[in-house]
Amino acid sequence: MRRNSLFELTFTVAVALGLALCVQAYALKPYRIPSGSMEPTLQVGQRVLVNRVGHRLGADPGVGDVVVFHPPADANAGQCGDRHSGGATKRPCARPGAGVDSETFIKRVVAVGGDTLAIRNGRVIRNGRLADEPFIQACPGGSGCDFPEPIRIPKGYVFLMGDNRGSSDDSRFWGPIPVSRVIGKAFASYWPPSQLGGV
Repeated sequence: MRRNSLFELTFTVAVALGLALCVQAYALKPYRIPSGSMEPTLQVGQRVLVNRVGHRLGADPGVGDVVVFHPPADANAGQCGDRHSGGATKRPCARPGAGVDSETFIKRVVAVGGDTLAIRNGRVIRNGRLADEPFIQACPGGSGCDFPEPIRIPKGYVFLMGDNRGSSDDSRFWGPIPVSRVIGKAFASYWPPSQLGGV
């Protein structure tokens, strides 16, 4: 009798562990926020859950979604729209960066395929209208804050920016990314407990 109980407990734990691993691999995945690029929305060290199912089932990310994705391989090189160009660049990076990095980033979708986009004072001008972005941290000035010449986002791509507009390497500098590189949408914060809630 005691032996059967031990076997049943071991079997139950093994099944529960297997289910948890499957859920993490295919449905939900936790991510830790590594930098201040999404402040004030997400703080360094905060942990969020990402829904991978919706994207796997064909749901494209929409404007306003906070997503985890694979950036271009040269994302840190600032290939175009370069903040180090002395302010000479007048428009954000319109072409997608080459290659795919294995690292994951988390940013907000600010434009989707077919949209036109320009940036003034760190604020998005989408399809000729100033976007309502009460969640952003103001851009303090500099070459990353103003790209007044509009670009068009290619179909099947998304343009991503951090909420901390003055301190985020994002699509302004390495271009839009294909929707296929989006892993999923962040929908809840679970750590620290004081930040428990939706994203």
